[in-house]
Amino acid sequence: MTIQRDVDLSARNTLGVTAHADYWADITDRTQIPELVDWAQARSLPVRVLGGGSNLVMAPRIRGLVLGMNLRGRQRLDSSDGRLEHWRFQAGENWHECVRFSVEQGLSGLENLALIPGQAGAAPIQNIGAYGVELSDVLVAVDAFDTVEGRWVRFASKDCDFAYRDSRFKQASNRYIITSIDLELSRDFHPVLDYGPLQSLKNRDDLTPWTVMDTVISVRQSKLPDPGDIPNAGSFFKNPLVSEEVYRSLKQRWPELVAYPSGAAWKLAAGWLIDQCGLKGQANASGVGCYDKQALVVVNPRRADGSEILDWQRHVQSEVESTFGVRLEREPRLWNGS
Repeated sequence: MTIQRDVDLSARNTLGVTAHADYWADITDRTQIPELVDWAQARSLPVRVLGGGSNLVMAPRIRGLVLGMNLRGRQRLDSSDGRLEHWRFQAGENWHECVRFSVEQGLSGLENLALIPGQAGAAPIQNIGAYGVELSDVLVAVDAFDTVEGRWVRFASKDCDFAYRDSRFKQASNRYIITSIDLELSRDFHPVLDYGPLQSLKNRDDLTPWTVMDTVISVRQSKLPDPGDIPNAGSFFKNPLVSEEVYRSLKQRWPELVAYPSGAAWKLAAGWLIDQCGLKGQANASGVGCYDKQALVVVNPRRADGSEILDWQRHVQSEVESTFGVRLEREPRLWNGS
């Protein structure tokens, strides 16, 4: 067990903010976790897990022990009826590579979730989703270590409290260290094509999971900057959910409002709302602003610190709320200094 002190995290978060961890340890075997948690708790230090760093806003100093998630492996578990297969992905696996791997195996269920940055272990925390599909649609179970009770736990999907970009793991911040996820994927292809650019695929008779995945990749690459070129955390704001009454009122005032039904509510396109406020391509004095090709993406080209990111967040929220009466919620998690 090797624990390092004062580790630079600047290259470990896709927003590129300057941050340092008091202590750092790499996790390459899940048996390391209980001992490391005990070490931190004996010193009254918080424990956090860092994967791809793609959905975080960091403070300059991160107190406590940060665990770098490096568990690797993909394993087929069973095939209950010959058409559905259960697969286990270790938490340190790159998420997009898991999607590509599943399509290469002739399986469907993940193709809409291509090119979402981050690792497999982070996927349940946010209940990642795109183009009408969420992780909860295919997730069977999550294995994790409970740092409060000091034991290994396994949660069936129904016990994960999944909601839109939310879960029990996000609500109980830093309590559970996810080590693997089990997914149910299908050899029968049932494409989900109701959202945005995927609708153009509906009339194709040669449609495959590859086609959908490639289309998603192409669309995302055309709208989202590569964090290696322009630091960003992908979609920065959740699409707000509003009632039927609020939706109809907004639609009457803005006939071109972009929205999608979501049960009894409506999901508004946050990017459209931000764009109407004239914020696309705009930035503050530190260079933090909304990407000029997709207003939903907050970029940080000059690698300003986390406080500048949060200042821009508040500015966007204020502008959208004053214009539409709708409050946007930040999607990335916040790592403050405590």
